[in-house]
Amino acid sequence: MNRTPNETIRVYLIDDQSMIRAAIRHLLEDDPRFEIAGDSGDARAAQEEIAELRPDVVLLDISMPGLSGLDAIAGIRKGWARTKIVMLTHHEGQAFVEQALKAGAEGYLSKASDPSELALAIMAVHRGDPYVSPKVSAGLVGQVRGSSVGGGPAPATRLSCLTPREREVFQLLALGHSNKEVARDLGMSLGTAKKHRENLQRKLDCHSAAELARLAIREGLLEA
Repeated sequence: MNRTPNETIRVYLIDDQSMIRAAIRHLLEDDPRFEIAGDSGDARAAQEEIAELRPDVVLLDISMPGLSGLDAIAGIRKGWARTKIVMLTHHEGQAFVEQALKAGAEGYLSKASDPSELALAIMAVHRGDPYVSPKVSAGLVGQVRGSSVGGGPAPATRLSCLTPREREVFQLLALGHSNKEVARDLGMSLGTAKKHRENLQRKLDCHSAAELARLAIREGLLEA
């Protein structure tokens, strides 16, 4: 729903780096068009808060411990379907943009963009228009052209074969969590957690927590 000109757009921030959240908060609080509804460094906890606070727009990082931004989109939508989501990340690759947009994000903004772009992205998605940062768009054009010259599409991410639940389990295992901890954190039985681990090892050909962690880093879901 569009607001009248004198009403503010309520924004919720999700980024595991507290200094980034503080900088964004400061930037938006100085603009009378926006109001900070809340912020969190934990994507999983943020899903519950968003369902209660019902912000207009969520700014969401990708690489975070516990639950990546890409995998948090579905939970945010489940709790409050009317919020608009802008990915705010340093990842500019084609695979990340495609995954985010397919998962339901309306916008994609590089952290390397000019600060003035943040307001543009928020305003665009709030009025119902998609927004992809020109910096990201330029990179996509280059990748698409490069893949055309090579005679084939850009390579798919190795995680594209996983279900949303498997992606959640994958991230926790990559962080070094045990089967018991995965079961507790995701509210499943120990047997189900073990089964998910077996399926992940088979699908990804990763047979240890270290291999899972290396893959998560290569895929951009964890920081090195």
